[in-house]
Amino acid sequence: MSTAEKTLAHLAGIPGLRVAAGEPLARYTRFAIGGPADIYAETASVDAFIAALDACRNSGLAHVVIGGGTNLIVSDEGFRGIVLRFTADCVVADGPRIRADAGAELGRVVDYAINAGLAGIETLAGIPGSFGAAIYGNAGAYGHSMSEAVDAVRFFDGRSVRVFGNAECAFRYRESIFKRNREWIVFSAELLLAPADRKDLRRAADKIVAVRNAKFPPALKCAGSIFKNLLFAELPPDAASALPEKVVREGKVPAAYFLEQAGAKGAAKGDIRVADYHANLIYNAGAGTARDLCELIAELKSHVRDRFGIELEEEVQYVGFEDRA
Repeated sequence: MSTAEKTLAHLAGIPGLRVAAGEPLARYTRFAIGGPADIYAETASVDAFIAALDACRNSGLAHVVIGGGTNLIVSDEGFRGIVLRFTADCVVADGPRIRADAGAELGRVVDYAINAGLAGIETLAGIPGSFGAAIYGNAGAYGHSMSEAVDAVRFFDGRSVRVFGNAECAFRYRESIFKRNREWIVFSAELLLAPADRKDLRRAADKIVAVRNAKFPPALKCAGSIFKNLLFAELPPDAASALPEKVVREGKVPAAYFLEQAGAKGAAKGDIRVADYHANLIYNAGAGTARDLCELIAELKSHVRDRFGIELEEEVQYVGFEDRA
């Protein structure tokens, strides 16, 4: 029996863990792109997840943990190893506090807060993906971010389950200590919010969702914005001095501005295309491949680098690419 077969059998014996061989990963990504994983396992149980992770490490096989797949690009060849996914999605409130599991959809957590008359995350309405991913990447919109609401995060550091307060999470723009320590796994987080009128919150959220859906239709096979916006203070002097004043918003410059100036709108490679109305929106028009997607991303980065001396950074994560490990 091979190592993979032994590991598959071991994982299948862990209570509460769903295990499959050759699972297509395209079904777990917003791009609907990606080949199969040799072994796929998911669970809503913390104990089962830790046991599965321990089995993966002992096997010596490559393994990776994924979330909702919103910001995920999976190789056309898939992943040679084990893919783990934590799916717990409970959301509960206690006064001004909301506790949510990492596997809950961010939109559901936002709606829960609004319905409870709690303000602090309504500007995140309409952002796809899991709550855990929003913590991991410090998701934000309209001048606010998840870091403003987080009170505590429960996670696994590879040896034990720990809890960090907000300051220990070291949040920065689209960053956190969890993103910088990718072996750490977020299980849940507690938000501290403020009482507010639920009707006002709903109106504000609905306006945001309408704008977002106009730019990023829910059925579109995309990851939202591909590239992170840039901090004005960190731009090369030549690029910063040439920017129209109206482009700078709250100290940030949309990556879409530089992409548009570099001719990104409407660019395509196979069935992977840049929207003709938004230069930072890349989508799969049908039969797109990860190869075409990665090549188009590389071309866009090159165009912006050559013209502005700026290195764009992707918001997406890569799985199954040896050169991007």
